[in-house]
Amino acid sequence: MTTLKIPSPLRPYADGMKEIEVESESVNAIIREIITRYPALKPHLLDESENLRSYVNVFLNDEDVRTMQGLDTRVEQDDHLMIVPSIAGGSTSNNTLAKVDHAALRTNQAMIIGLLLVAFVVDLTSLTLGVGIIMMIGTILAKPGFIFIYRLLRQWNVISPEIISDNPEPHRFANGFGSIVLFGAYLAFGLNSPLVGWILTWVVIILAGVNLFLGFCVGCALYYWLNRIGLPLFPREAPADRFPGTRPPKA
Repeated sequence: MTTLKIPSPLRPYADGMKEIEVESESVNAIIREIITRYPALKPHLLDESENLRSYVNVFLNDEDVRTMQGLDTRVEQDDHLMIVPSIAGGSTSNNTLAKVDHAALRTNQAMIIGLLLVAFVVDLTSLTLGVGIIMMIGTILAKPGFIFIYRLLRQWNVISPEIISDNPEPHRFANGFGSIVLFGAYLAFGLNSPLVGWILTWVVIILAGVNLFLGFCVGCALYYWLNRIGLPLFPREAPADRFPGTRPPKA
């Protein structure tokens, strides 16, 4: 059986239950099962299109299912699910933010820095392309490119999740921007311009290092600036309680 934890604001709609035991094979099936048992929960979890509301976050064993397979994520016996709803409000309020695992982001940054330094030291230009491809795949899938390394480290109890209220879109943009710079670096190598290629590679190393060690995401700050000038592909505003691009405080 899978244990689903019900947050305090939703317990009145589930007969006061704190935890519910459910036997289903996916997150989506569990959500459908509990709203069948407790119909009053439905408007708080699903929108008019029967989709999970944007401000409702679901965690499987402390990992946001958005970084896994979404509602199609499989669950196993003895897994724990937790619903974490946010209160609807203004677009710059913390209440509208999603839950982002910053431990996964930092693992991704560390892998990028380490592999690109290896590429520079041993003059392995193809490795810069490989890192760029992994980063682009992560951007397309809306998760850190090296999420598989993070999951291994979690499985080995080397690292723990750090779930923080934040906008995931700027981090996705920053990851994609870095991958494009690396593609440019590899193109420069192919055009017999190694100096330009390594300069571009070091741009990515430095930006990832500033994010990892100083807690400032330059790509995120650029995203928020593009939002400020009104570009439609950048809908998220910077949270009002922090300078754009700075790492959010721990909950």
